[in-house]
Amino acid sequence: MPMPAPDPTLHLVTRQLKAMAHPGRLSVVRAVVQGPVEGTPAGEIQSRLGMPASTLSHHLADLTEAGLLAASRQGTTIRYAARFDQLRALTEYLWQDCCGGGCRDANCL
Repeated sequence: MPMPAPDPTLHLVTRQLKAMAHPGRLSVVRAVVQGPVEGTPAGEIQSRLGMPASTLSHHLADLTEAGLLAASRQGTTIRYAARFDQLRALTEYLWQDCCGGGCRDANCL
């Protein structure tokens, strides 16, 4: 019996959840989301979180590769902005078809 084709959405969601499944990376995402929509300089993220530059760089690379953050260079500064479309799609995926579409509980989305 042939294996079913892999689900690309499931693969993407898994990569994104894996990228955020670390306290440091989740802290980075929250710091960027709380910053300006045009992005937060890496140095400001580092100062805010008190994280070594090499550790922050690794976390930013993982989150950018997963599509959750976008990096843009302005001179010598790299700004990181939240990819709100991807973050929203990730949370919507988790709630998709909640309770089989028939939840009558006030706490159900």
